[in-house]
Amino acid sequence: MNTPSNLHHLTRRQMFQRMGMGLGGYALTSLFNSDACGSEEGGDSILRRGLHFAPRAKSVIYIHQVGAPSHLDLFDYKPELQKHHGELCPDEFFVGKQLAFIRQQPTLLGTPADEKFAFQKCGKSGIEISNLMPHLQGVADDLCFIRSLHTDQFNHAPAQMFLLSGFQLFGRPSVGSWVSYGLGSENENLPGFVVLVTGQVLGAGNSAWGSGFLPTVHQGVEFRSQGDPVLYLSNPKGVTPADRRKVVDSVKHLNGLRLDDVGDPEIATRISQYEMAYRMQTSVPELMDIESESPETHALYGTEPGKTSFANNCLLARRLVERGVRFVQLFDQGWDHHGSVFDRLPKKAKEVDQPVAALIKDLKQRGLLDDTLVVWSAEFGRTPMAQGANASGDETKAGRDHHKEAYTVWMAGGGTKGGTVYGKTDDLGYAVAEDGVHVHDFNATILHLLGIDHERLTFRYQGRQFRLTDVHGKVVKGILA
Repeated sequence: MNTPSNLHHLTRRQMFQRMGMGLGGYALTSLFNSDACGSEEGGDSILRRGLHFAPRAKSVIYIHQVGAPSHLDLFDYKPELQKHHGELCPDEFFVGKQLAFIRQQPTLLGTPADEKFAFQKCGKSGIEISNLMPHLQGVADDLCFIRSLHTDQFNHAPAQMFLLSGFQLFGRPSVGSWVSYGLGSENENLPGFVVLVTGQVLGAGNSAWGSGFLPTVHQGVEFRSQGDPVLYLSNPKGVTPADRRKVVDSVKHLNGLRLDDVGDPEIATRISQYEMAYRMQTSVPELMDIESESPETHALYGTEPGKTSFANNCLLARRLVERGVRFVQLFDQGWDHHGSVFDRLPKKAKEVDQPVAALIKDLKQRGLLDDTLVVWSAEFGRTPMAQGANASGDETKAGRDHHKEAYTVWMAGGGTKGGTVYGKTDDLGYAVAEDGVHVHDFNATILHLLGIDHERLTFRYQGRQFRLTDVHGKVVKGILA
């Protein structure tokens, strides 16, 4: 075989460098590839998108209540717990159990019997929801409750990481990053995974939306309601858009040379992110300008343009999925009620009740709820036992401790069965009584609704294949429409 003379003395290092040029070009082309491919039916290519079957949802709005709401006082009514309020809890609730702060055998803590905390049967489905959330009561028939979720972790950071990444330690990709990795973005001018935060993310911090070992293009991008929507997005004073374009082009050229030399996919990610940031300078300010919404919409959500609020973030979430953002994650801090739970819980519930219900109504009237999955979550639940009441003797100061054995979350839209309750806890709300759902099952179901087989969405790292659900998880088919 004839061999070109310049290849006769090619060293091994030179060979891999030259191969890297082709690999780097392929990686860059892959990242820049827009939605050019279509299926024979005219939609997105399932093979190209990584889908394993037809999806019910195209996007996710994932609302995480940081600190964990008292589900027993909002969504899981327990008249027997009220009946036995003030009695010492059974030994099996305390002896040998993992509790964060309770150190002596506690008393049972029932929901107050006054009208403010009463539960109502709502909608045609008759689902019971507390009066603390009257707006949510109005959309009960769109909600699919899971009252039997359970987790392995009982402290905030490990439990948040476990719920959101499938592993209790830092370093794994978050659920939003896995979805971005599996499905990509439908808008080349916005990230595929956007994060909106009110307060601070207790425990896990920004690792709750980190990309872990996945390429960093898949990490969540935090948007802010005040100031620069994204840090450093605006041009400095004296720098024109043309100047910025020249800088981006120059950096892209230098990164391209390096990419050709070594073929590192992270360099391709860097190139694509510079381009994305440049395009976002135009797309993001328009997105964040909620003043353009109608007065009726602002009244529905209770939004105030120009301020940081959970209501504003709910409206922004709708605007983001409208524009093709794949995964929007809302974090709302302030639910860790270890004391005075019956004074503090109503205030927090009031802050989120109207905006969340408005989000569901708004998505529905715009025809977006069918293919947008809305998720209400927390890292764990709260105990049916009182924290602090025994020692103080003042039940008004009692709170609820962390509880991993059973708690309530819900979903709406995106192929879920509205007006449904799945799973059941025992009469005192301590443990799962029927149809338990583990955190891994919960995550497997979210991926399933997006058209992804959780066992096949994997990434090779440190010599083995990883996935969101580790080696566990089964789809909860009882909540599928």
